[in-house]
Amino acid sequence: MTENNYTEDNIRSLDWKEHIRLRPGMYIGKLGDGASADDGIYILMKEVIDNCIDEFVMGNGKKIVIKTKDGLVSVRDYGRGIPLGKVVDVVSKINTGGKYDSKAFKKSVGLNGVGTKAVNALSSYFKVYAVRDGRKKEAVFARGVLVEDPPVEDTTEQNGTYVEFTPDDQVFKKFVFKKPYIDKMIWNYCYLNRGLTIHFNGERYISKNGLKDLLENNIDGDPLYPIIHLEGEDIEVAFTHGRTYGEDYYSFVNGQHTTQGGTHQSAFREAVAKVIKDFFNKNYESSDVRQSIVAAVAVKVIEPVFESQTKTKLGSQEIEPGGKSMRAFVNDFLKTKLDNFLHRNSDVADIIEKKIKQSEKERKELSGIRKLARERAKKSSLHNKKLRDCRVHLTDLKNERREETTLFITEGDSASGSITKSRDVNTQAVFSLRGKPLNSYGLTKKVVYENEEFNLIQAALDIEDEMDNLRYNKIVIATDADVDGMHIRMLLLTFFLRFFPDLVKRNHVYVLQTPLFRVKKKKKTIYCYSDEERQKALRELGKTAEITRFKGLGEISPDEFKHFIGEDIRLEPVLVSKDASIDETLAFFMGKNTPDRQEFIMDNLRVEKDLEEEIAKESSESENLDKAS
Repeated sequence: MTENNYTEDNIRSLDWKEHIRLRPGMYIGKLGDGASADDGIYILMKEVIDNCIDEFVMGNGKKIVIKTKDGLVSVRDYGRGIPLGKVVDVVSKINTGGKYDSKAFKKSVGLNGVGTKAVNALSSYFKVYAVRDGRKKEAVFARGVLVEDPPVEDTTEQNGTYVEFTPDDQVFKKFVFKKPYIDKMIWNYCYLNRGLTIHFNGERYISKNGLKDLLENNIDGDPLYPIIHLEGEDIEVAFTHGRTYGEDYYSFVNGQHTTQGGTHQSAFREAVAKVIKDFFNKNYESSDVRQSIVAAVAVKVIEPVFESQTKTKLGSQEIEPGGKSMRAFVNDFLKTKLDNFLHRNSDVADIIEKKIKQSEKERKELSGIRKLARERAKKSSLHNKKLRDCRVHLTDLKNERREETTLFITEGDSASGSITKSRDVNTQAVFSLRGKPLNSYGLTKKVVYENEEFNLIQAALDIEDEMDNLRYNKIVIATDADVDGMHIRMLLLTFFLRFFPDLVKRNHVYVLQTPLFRVKKKKKTIYCYSDEERQKALRELGKTAEITRFKGLGEISPDEFKHFIGEDIRLEPVLVSKDASIDETLAFFMGKNTPDRQEFIMDNLRVEKDLEEEIAKESSESENLDKAS
């Protein structure tokens, strides 16, 4: 029996950049290709911008300029500028920074001196320069290695700091920056820092009313009553009740968007229900009070404790070390401010109580149906095997692969069979639809429980009672690229947007992109996801290449499919534009036929028909060339 030797030779000491590159997840969360809002390339941007925000908070510089082009990101602030003698150190030495002095950065976003070092180490190109009082110091790095270190020089530029970088394509495979995600990040910075102006690729972003602006720009349709906007020392909240199902929250700590909530969000949910119940002196169910609420809450905390380096969930139990608890802080604020508001605005109070009673009535009407539906879901999921589950779930908080968890919703046995045979059984689950789902536009939540397909999807996701129970990080709609497939896709999106809009707003819903064509010549095969890619492949392989048009997922063999749902997976996120109402969008696509929609459908069918004719023509030309040769 051989022994495993364990000697001094087994011990390694990694320098800062090696450790970051070996374990990037410890510093920026997941990697990704830009399809998700929390992918690493956006975290890199955020780490740089956070430093600019800290300068603004300290009263230095009211403008930030951000640009992206061809994978290169640049960020320029007009604050004090990094002290020139420390420019190299602050971007290349761990635990080096100016935020350890609590007097200077009392309520800073980043406190651990890691941010820009991670950006530097994970960028193939990284440049930084600082300007202070007519003097400028620059440094250039490649994957964390200093490659240019010129001396300090004179300049006429304004004070401030400039950083530009290109994420390393060895780490971030085939990444693409998506403007909607960057827009959202920038707007959040502006909502939380009134008076700050951010310029991004020529567009100007500024907010005058803070969280009130956030809700006005993000709420779907008209709210039931004007937004309640309350401010105090180290806390700001805004909320109203909308016309959709569920609860929708935007929470922030020291300017950081805590997408997964945390103690401050929990404290707000608890306190807002308690204050409203106390105001009416009625023991309403808290869920009825909060049903359809849309709220934003921002707090400032001294030395905040987050549950990860990416700071998406607050763990602090106190507003400051040894100070008042988060629950007491938020409750005391609302107990005074919200109670006073309701007494002064009886018309708003009446609307809120009417909404609570309506939610109570709906809940009681659904209680019997929900019980039967639960029993039916358990039996169906076991016997019909509609859900082929995976081993890891999003609720497995200690599992490092929980963020990879994916549920593919497919149509038909052939498609679900191909994905099932190709999937990673640890993190990828498959739900097989039976026929086309019901058009749920205009229907009440009762249909979620009465319709077996919808009830089983809800049960598979485990989102009946609480969004925090969601079992998969990504919900991927995988339908054929034909008219029927597109229709099924729209029916599923209608279901999610109508009854579980938070799934979409929190970036959990995606559409699987599979190749439309396979272009093959001899031993070389190129999969093409668009007509442009097909034409490029033909230019590379020649006109005589064999072209296969995939119309259904079932036409793709499991051996091929494993590439399209593995490392090379292409997901298109379902994004809700702040300029488009969900209800108006659903009314256009899923409501009664209108001349506008008929014209839209005909135009798209015409494009599909033209493409088919072009491919047929090219195939005929290819056959003639083969015969001629």
